[in-house]
Amino acid sequence: MREVTLEEMLSAREERWYRQEKCISRFKATIISFTMNIPGPVKDSPLIRRAFETGYEMLAERLKNQNVSILYSEEKRNWTGCEALLAVDEDALEIKKICTSIEDKIPMGRLFDMDVIDKWGNKLNRQQVKGGPRDCIVCGAQGRGCASRRIHTVEELYGAAVKLMEEHFALSDRKKVAALVTKSLMEEICTTPKPGLVDCNNNGSHRDMNLFTFISSISSLIPYWEKCVEIGQKTEKASPEDTFYVLRNAGKEAEHAMFHATKGVNTNKGAIFTLGILCGALGRVWKAYEPYGDLEKILEECGKIAAAAMRTDFDHDNPHAIPETAGKRLYFQYGIKGIRGEVADGLPSVKNIALPVLKQEILKGSSRNDAGVITLLYLIAQGKDTNMISRGGMELAKSAIYKVKELIKNENRPSMEDVRSLDEWFMKNNLSPGGCADLLSVTYFLYDLEMESW
Repeated sequence: MREVTLEEMLSAREERWYRQEKCISRFKATIISFTMNIPGPVKDSPLIRRAFETGYEMLAERLKNQNVSILYSEEKRNWTGCEALLAVDEDALEIKKICTSIEDKIPMGRLFDMDVIDKWGNKLNRQQVKGGPRDCIVCGAQGRGCASRRIHTVEELYGAAVKLMEEHFALSDRKKVAALVTKSLMEEICTTPKPGLVDCNNNGSHRDMNLFTFISSISSLIPYWEKCVEIGQKTEKASPEDTFYVLRNAGKEAEHAMFHATKGVNTNKGAIFTLGILCGALGRVWKAYEPYGDLEKILEECGKIAAAAMRTDFDHDNPHAIPETAGKRLYFQYGIKGIRGEVADGLPSVKNIALPVLKQEILKGSSRNDAGVITLLYLIAQGKDTNMISRGGMELAKSAIYKVKELIKNENRPSMEDVRSLDEWFMKNNLSPGGCADLLSVTYFLYDLEMESW
């Protein structure tokens, strides 16, 4: 980050005034001049730019919702700060009301400086639209008293500005992740056909759950995903083991909410573990200026957290170990690590198989649903789903895996009719690849995470 000089700031203000005058002369319209009110000599950084872009999006959305025509717009990003200049076809007083409401809507809006100039060159103030004085970002005192008396140091003011931005994005990013996870779970359950699994056609090999049971379950888990990201954010400097234990407590509460919503049916216990750890990993690597830019780092962190789960849950003498489960029995009987091992290894089936297949199918023009169906088959073919072994035994599970491999061999794309026939065979044999279904949800989520514009 570069510090700007007083001369550079004065030059930037003079240039901005010149552009404003030129814009008024050309359009004879109301002008909006949006800059960031950042104390101190550092006026530009990735975090400041992200805050500016958030404010600009809020402004553009409000203008669109109010049917305000934008006659002209320009943006500048340089060392002296981010700037946007707009000419709009609307009364200046109405525009000032919009801008003031945006400045006051969120705490970070205190850093937005949205000047409104009428077509005669007069700058409107907040009092004209009954907007009160802006509070000090350090102590909250009203008005300009702190600034005029220089009560706070530049370092305090800049630190307070950074804190406003970081706190805003910490919360908004948690909510965005929770929404993406929820979407991925909804998409997984609606992906049809899925061998042996609940989908839009049937209940698969399950008699105690259906599509609506899953919808109730998924809806109950929305706060949990946000909580997991928050746990990761707050324990980023702690050990992965410490993060795991806090996540585990949150996961127990999530399971209780799930069972309450489903009246005792286990619909998403695997997802609570897998996606909960993934959300915790996201929180640990999160940075306000670049939330989730490195998939490798996310999966590596995910593996570190899940490794703690492996050490705990498969240790008979550990008081924190989970009770005896089918997955635990299979581990001691066959050495199959199941979903815990998959996550502890950094989700290699998702990273190396499922994500590339999903991307390739979508690039080929497949619908999201059909791409998900094919991706699920590739996940089943990996042979890591302990649910199938638990329900049908090792030999029947091997037969199922063989059938799936035959269907996708030589990279041929099976028809949906072929998959429906496979679904019938899975149901007849009471097989359900629930672990693979969870990994399909993870795949949808990571795909959307990569595509998301933060």
